[in-house]
Amino acid sequence: MDTNIVIQGGQYFVGWGTLSLINAGLAQAKGRKGKNWFFISLFLGPLATLILVVLDKLPENH
Repeated sequence: MDTNIVIQGGQYFVGWGTLSLINAGLAQAKGRKGKNWFFISLFLGPLATLILVVLDKLPENH
């Protein structure tokens, strides 16, 4: 097995995981549950980012 393929595959998963963490933070900033969006982002990746950017911020309940 070529070591370049293994290293690039590892970088892919690190990047995907980082994006999931960023999306979780973005979701929390918009009043949504970060944990849920973290898991959604693991499956949808950049598409989840797009969805979060388009969604409006939830109103705060006071």
